[in-house]
Amino acid sequence: MKLPPLKALPVFEAVGRLNSFSMAAQELSVSQSAVSHQIKQLETYLGEKLFWRSGRTLALTDEGRLYLDAISSSLLQIERASDQLLGHEESRLRLSVFSSFAVRWLVPRLPDLQRLHPQVELALEMSSENPVLSDRVADCFITIHRDSPAYSYELLYVERLFPVCSQDYWQRIRRELGWETEVTGRDKPVMTPDEIARFPLLSTHSIYDKAAGDWEAWYQAEGEVIPTGARVQHFSHMLLALEATRFHQGIALTNDYMLSTRKDSEEFVRLPSHSVVTGDTFYFAWKTSRRQERGIQILRRWLVDEAIMGGLRGA
Repeated sequence: MKLPPLKALPVFEAVGRLNSFSMAAQELSVSQSAVSHQIKQLETYLGEKLFWRSGRTLALTDEGRLYLDAISSSLLQIERASDQLLGHEESRLRLSVFSSFAVRWLVPRLPDLQRLHPQVELALEMSSENPVLSDRVADCFITIHRDSPAYSYELLYVERLFPVCSQDYWQRIRRELGWETEVTGRDKPVMTPDEIARFPLLSTHSIYDKAAGDWEAWYQAEGEVIPTGARVQHFSHMLLALEATRFHQGIALTNDYMLSTRKDSEEFVRLPSHSVVTGDTFYFAWKTSRRQERGIQILRRWLVDEAIMGGLRGA
């Protein structure tokens, strides 16, 4: 078996992750010259330049980036295999997750995960809309993309949007529509799109990446367009729109996971009207080569069980 200089691999991983020779030296408790020597030795062995250096600027080459992805995964597997053999039960995992999913659905459930599986140490990383699936970013992900063949995916939720308002605002709506008596059951009235447009529409830009894109899709689902006179207030994120709804500023479109856990969900009323499927599907993703890792499988099963019990997905 022909292997590269093994001492150089953790050094290379640290430099690539931290994008700094000096920070890598500090983390590894060695001199900066020792780090430079190990990187030079590895580059000589591979016959490839791994970093571009220009003054104080350091960047991975294309070859270096590919090598770092492979090496990071391999070093993690060696570490975890050694921990298992040494009898270390702890599983330290970094989970990359969307902020709204984390704040409204995942974080309130974490005490149950810690109680059921105390050996799993979970660190949350807030992700962008399209996080790069890589061991350098996290060990596993909640993502809406399935574009990496190196990863496996487990369905958590197919997103749909529906209109909500605060309890107080609902009373105002009922008065203005002449629904003075609360009606339930089969005779409960349905708010038409025109009736909803009589009130301020709180819009989240990030869902469709366009102004009023969420409400536009909601109206299109009924074969209509947003009425010309509708008042639309714009927010960059669903968390902001939902917070404005809480303070009686109008009607927002939200989804199931935003209202599925938090006690403050009782402050909101889901309006009697239609919903629209956004086309986004949420998955738990993990690297297929790490499928045997106990921590990842514990987290996967727990997330799926919670999604089923919370009504996000069917059994």
